[in-house]
Amino acid sequence: MKSLTIKKLYGKTFLIAIAIALVLFVPAMIIDQGYFLFVGDFNSQQIPFYKIAHHAIRNGEWGWNWYTDIGANFIASYSFYLLGSPFFWMTIPFPNDFVPYLMGPLLILKFGCAAVMGTAYLKRYVKNQEFAMLGGVLYAFCGYSIYNIFFNHFHEAIIFFPLLLIAMDEYMDHGTRGVLALAVCANALVNYFFFVGEVVFVVIYYFVRIGCQAYERSWKKFFTILLEAVIGFIMSGILMLPSILTVLQNPRVDNPPSGFGMWLYSSKERLPAILLSFLFPPDLPSKQVLLPDANTKWTSLSAYLPLFNACGALAFIQTKRRSWLSYLLKILLLMALVPGLNSLFVAFNASYYARWFYMLTLMLILATVLALDHGYERRLRRNSWQVLAVTLVVVVALAVTPQFKDGQLDRIGLYDEENWLQFIVISITAVLSLLALIQFLPNLRKRPHLFVTQCLTAVCIISILYGNFFVFWGKSRSYDTKNYLIPDAIQGEEKITIPDKEELIRIDADDALINMGMFWKVSCMRAFHSIVPASLMEFYTYIGESRNVNSKIPESQYAVRGLLSVHWYFDRLGASDTFGDPENQEAGTLMPGYRYYDQMAGYNVWENEFYIPMGFVYDEYILKSELDNVADSNKAAAMLQAVALTDEQAYDMQRILSHVENVDKLRYTEAAYKEACKQRAAKTVDAIWKTKTGVMAQSSFAEKEFVFFGIPWEEGWSAYIDGEPVKLEKVNVGFMGLVVPEGTHEIELRYRTPGLTAGAIGTFGGAAALLLYWLIGRRWDQKQKNRKQALPLEKEKENEQDQDAAEPV
Repeated sequence: MKSLTIKKLYGKTFLIAIAIALVLFVPAMIIDQGYFLFVGDFNSQQIPFYKIAHHAIRNGEWGWNWYTDIGANFIASYSFYLLGSPFFWMTIPFPNDFVPYLMGPLLILKFGCAAVMGTAYLKRYVKNQEFAMLGGVLYAFCGYSIYNIFFNHFHEAIIFFPLLLIAMDEYMDHGTRGVLALAVCANALVNYFFFVGEVVFVVIYYFVRIGCQAYERSWKKFFTILLEAVIGFIMSGILMLPSILTVLQNPRVDNPPSGFGMWLYSSKERLPAILLSFLFPPDLPSKQVLLPDANTKWTSLSAYLPLFNACGALAFIQTKRRSWLSYLLKILLLMALVPGLNSLFVAFNASYYARWFYMLTLMLILATVLALDHGYERRLRRNSWQVLAVTLVVVVALAVTPQFKDGQLDRIGLYDEENWLQFIVISITAVLSLLALIQFLPNLRKRPHLFVTQCLTAVCIISILYGNFFVFWGKSRSYDTKNYLIPDAIQGEEKITIPDKEELIRIDADDALINMGMFWKVSCMRAFHSIVPASLMEFYTYIGESRNVNSKIPESQYAVRGLLSVHWYFDRLGASDTFGDPENQEAGTLMPGYRYYDQMAGYNVWENEFYIPMGFVYDEYILKSELDNVADSNKAAAMLQAVALTDEQAYDMQRILSHVENVDKLRYTEAAYKEACKQRAAKTVDAIWKTKTGVMAQSSFAEKEFVFFGIPWEEGWSAYIDGEPVKLEKVNVGFMGLVVPEGTHEIELRYRTPGLTAGAIGTFGGAAALLLYWLIGRRWDQKQKNRKQALPLEKEKENEQDQDAAEPV
């Protein structure tokens, strides 16, 4: 057949993928007034994160972000989500209010780019480049990709990962220098978490190919690859170093598998769920249908290939048993099934995730297109019937297996019976796909172009039909977009008219939709974000509240609100009536000291009458060792009455603060709470406001005072009084305080992102090193080339001289 030019190959692949993505996303966008809204994390994280980061970049607020939880390191908090993504930076020229409209178009573009990058990797392995195009479309619309619409920022890893393999192959096959360093840098910048798994994969990929002699065994090439990888990693320093410094403090990192957990999954359904992920389209991330007790929610578990399923990969492995790819796929499958090996791809974390399955999927697709390119029609047909039989057996088993409870028949079926329609759609999609493939296979050898056309058409139909079902299935489990999400969250910022919104205050809200503070650009205690200051996690743990990915302090811990300067509480209309009744305020509220204020953006707004402005003064202190003995539920109330200090701090502060001699005399009643709030609010700084680099405040105290700021403590903070540096203390377990002298003064708390300067130096230094390496390498390669070209000429001259010497004079 006629081969495609590179330009036509990529262009056709991109247009096909874009067309599929348009039909996949546009219907939902039309329904939701131009926005693409989905479910769960997509609505409550991806959209507000894009808005917050966009606002911060355009306003030059790159240090501390006030709208992330109760404050966070902006670069470290958002480098995981979007700061390294070129798709995010495409939004910067647009107004902030327009950013939510871009989420759908950017997703469509991502699917097109994923198809092109998949094709770029696959094309070097096949003679018929149409198979590479088919593989690229499969990669863009595989089960993993559809599943992770839920996690919008995962698609960047899908797009950029093939670059690593392309760069590796280019150097090992053709000696192309510098590309691997750029690919390493790009992947590390895009997402450091996925980069960890990619490093593990590339190491396995390299050594498997070396072991199977698919790569030349050369120490020179090995150390060159290592050098380029190091240079590329250093070049990512501007985002990587601040992220590493923050992530290493996160308690979620220190959770390695151990004991039998290294070898066996705790859930007996986990292994079947992993195997079924190859046979069936993906469940909704928040809802497991096929095996509801496998505990694989939000894990990105899907290795499904539309139309082909696992048939192509099996055909290749059975035919090319000694191929490097066959060995690699067997190793990857083993790693997926063994918890300790699987955890290597997710920073050796015991929590189960299949976040790395896009790498496995690309290898499955490579095996599939190679099987097609080699014309394994009979093997493919046999495997298709076998996989179809297994699929039907699984469907029947899931549908008819009885479950008994207390000796009585409880129900029929292993699947989630509440989602019977989803079970039917998933099963029918898997079965009909295999039947279609069986019908197309006779054309594989006889009419390959027709076969590719049929397969592309089928993949388009499957991706569009199941993709739309998947999207609308998610939307059916989401918030009311027209009456809630759009008007009150996405467009709700202007509706929030609390009088001190622009000041350094905080709000709290119920659980109706988390991250409302981010939508409204106001600091909120109720937040859903994985990367926050370690000091905040330390504080929450200390008072007996868990802080994994959510900040959700129960209303019973009302003293925390006083300590952290919460002024307003937002209670969603119609969602819950437990906080209080605006028509009957005499009945009281869920937390003491709140009175009804107004309605805004679909919420009842309650004002904290015992609000303590940020920057308040303490008269007494309590030793941290003494506070340790107080009940967790009372620790925040104790901190309202006396600041918690270490022994060393107490020694330095004894002339300013009085020690609470008898901790048992501290009171934790509502009356004691209100009295403590009044005392703290009676003496505060005169004024306090946010700046692009931190906080400014003015004070006028009659004597030297110790001032507390309820801002999470981090190494990047420094304090200045009238421009002179002063010592900043970490107090109350995770917050900041300092001594302010008597008289009128200007206080500045300045934040500089830890590691940013050193990381930036690494980025520019790494770029310079790459340029120098490339120039030296190019010169060396040219010398080697000239030497090789000169050898035949020298040999020819030697032969001529030998002939002249042999002739008689």
